[in-house]
Amino acid sequence: MTLPAPAPRAATAIDLIANAYTETLLALDPGFATSLGRAGHESEYRDHSPAGLEAVAAATREALTQLADAAPADEVDRVTLHAMNERLGLDVELHESGWLLADLNNIASPAQEIRAIFDLMPTASVSDWEHIAARLGNVSGAVAGYITSLRAGAERGLVAAQRQVRTVIEQCERHAAADGFFTDLAKNAATDDGGPTLPAEVTTALLTQAEQARCAYGALVSFLREELLPLAPAADAVGRERYALSSRQFLGAAVDLKETYAWGVAELDRIIAEQELVAEAIKPGASIAEAKSILNADPARQLHGTEALTQWMQELSNTAVNDLAGTQFDIPEIMRALECRIAPTQDGGIYYTGPSEDFSRPGRMWWSVPEGEDSFTTWAETTTVYHEGVPGHHLQVATATYQSALLNDWRRNVCWVSGHGEGWALYAERLMDDLGYLADPGDKMGMLDGQRMRAARVVFDIGVHLQLPIPASWGSGTWTSEKGYEFLAANLDISVGQLDFEFNRYLGWPGQAPSYKIGQRLWEEIRDARAARDGEEFSLRDFHTQALNLGSVGLDTLKMALLG
Repeated sequence: MTLPAPAPRAATAIDLIANAYTETLLALDPGFATSLGRAGHESEYRDHSPAGLEAVAAATREALTQLADAAPADEVDRVTLHAMNERLGLDVELHESGWLLADLNNIASPAQEIRAIFDLMPTASVSDWEHIAARLGNVSGAVAGYITSLRAGAERGLVAAQRQVRTVIEQCERHAAADGFFTDLAKNAATDDGGPTLPAEVTTALLTQAEQARCAYGALVSFLREELLPLAPAADAVGRERYALSSRQFLGAAVDLKETYAWGVAELDRIIAEQELVAEAIKPGASIAEAKSILNADPARQLHGTEALTQWMQELSNTAVNDLAGTQFDIPEIMRALECRIAPTQDGGIYYTGPSEDFSRPGRMWWSVPEGEDSFTTWAETTTVYHEGVPGHHLQVATATYQSALLNDWRRNVCWVSGHGEGWALYAERLMDDLGYLADPGDKMGMLDGQRMRAARVVFDIGVHLQLPIPASWGSGTWTSEKGYEFLAANLDISVGQLDFEFNRYLGWPGQAPSYKIGQRLWEEIRDARAARDGEEFSLRDFHTQALNLGSVGLDTLKMALLG
């Protein structure tokens, strides 16, 4: 079934404020424009210096001032006003805390973002490669601005932990190597699908600018090792005050951290008990570990090589889209393309990038395979495809992009709240189980393993960063990073390389990892409250449609919008 395009909605005063703010952010951050597929700023970077951060903060304060005098014209406006006041107000708090000056971790800081933008740049034409060459030439300026901010943060006593600095040094060393990312990008430059050969001057520019980019990352390595590392604290824990601020950033809601920690402990126990029941179904009397060994030894559940992994991901994703479209969800034809790819890096992790505004670049699921890993098990990853694709992130993000007639630019393209987005993706995994797509005991074990990992994150993240008492079932005393690593190793059934990556990620990005499971909890609480309120009139499909059409908002805003 082909769905009609959304009915147009006249822009209101609040929409105009939101759209103008979005245009300001696009002008200040050309990489953001690239992520949306917008033309015009293909070679530039945002100003990573303190001046650049202040420019964004000034624009945010101005937008908040304008919103203070605006009255909502309809329900869409009411949600926008609630969401923008919450998000922008928190952005100002984060800026004033000073911690944006010390933004450094192993997954989502300028050290990664400056390089990662090249993953989203088109490569179909000669002009595309000219843009890539020009942006390569601007890497050095972006890195210099970032170093200035890190130095300013250090002057205020705000420095990431030693573990994060060392990890980022290792990452940047790989990019700065003679055979690293930038060199590889330039040497292998070619237009897509057998297009025209690149002119010699473009090839020369790519090689020259790639060398400059490589050297810029070398300079970043030197700064981090020689200047920042000696100032970095040994302690990984960030403390209650900073953690509470970060938790709000990733949830769009303030939760009772001690109560949430206790819930995480109980949820972990519950999931382990459910896994034990599934293990019994795989083989009577088998432990969870024994059941997994049986699954891992099953040739029908094994993949060898990244090409086989990519093909399997794509086929499973296509099946989910085809099955769910028109039955469980309304999925317009333009949203049904989802590309599964191997990421160009080897840092670990699986992630999703949304489509361009016109869907000419489809949504993409990326698998970053650590070096040396070449074997994969389908039972462990079926649920991941649903998490990243449909009905997870792709359905969520692409729906917001599609709703251009209903949602203003800020709602569609700027507002992304981890607890909402990642909470939905975990909610989607459970939904696929409810719909029978994880009826196979192996696939269900994989889903439960993922849920167990996310529950363990709640315990680890809050416990370590707030230095809370360890539950008796997992040890004694208070949490430390080292005790936390042992706890993760017992609950995350992943390779050592992935475990190290995840461990460093949780320590360096406080509040983000628990937002998945806490977000799922809040999504389910809102759904259940809505079902109780509507009684026999409750429709799960209609609930999902209304919720997804809101776009990504903070979880307090989601509750307000769906429950009143």
